Amino acid sequence: MVLAADYPFLDILWSMIIFFSWVIWIWMMVVILTDVFRRHDIGGWTKAAWCVFMIVLPFIGALVYLIRQHDAMANRRVQDVEAQQDMLDRHIKQVAGSDGPATEIANAKQLLDSGAIDKAEFEQLKRRALVAA
Repeated sequence: MVLAADYPFLDILWSMIIFFSWVIWIWMMVVILTDVFRRHDIGGWTKAAWCVFMIVLPFIGALVYLIRQHDAMANRRVQDVEAQQDMLDRHIKQVAGSDGPATEIANAKQLLDSGAIDKAEFEQLKRRALVAA
């Protein structure tokens, strides 16, 4: 019982093309509907209308949305990425707290020069700053 002989190569290729086209279609609908729901410039009724349009007439609805909103979709995506990057940068700066081991050693040197700490404490602070780096 040889199963591969009953299903020729071109049928396999065609099945793969259909399957991947279906996956791309699903992904495209997810991207479009995500964009619709993330928009702040349209109201709930307009969002609902776009959803109904894409469910009732999926090919025409998706093509119309992509034709009308292609630049705006890209701009909204860029704004989202920039906002996420800004939040990440602010979080990293907040968590980091200091400017690094050079600043910590300079601060310890100032304390040593002012007489607040002795040479042994300075060396300990310097080692701790270098190990943390």
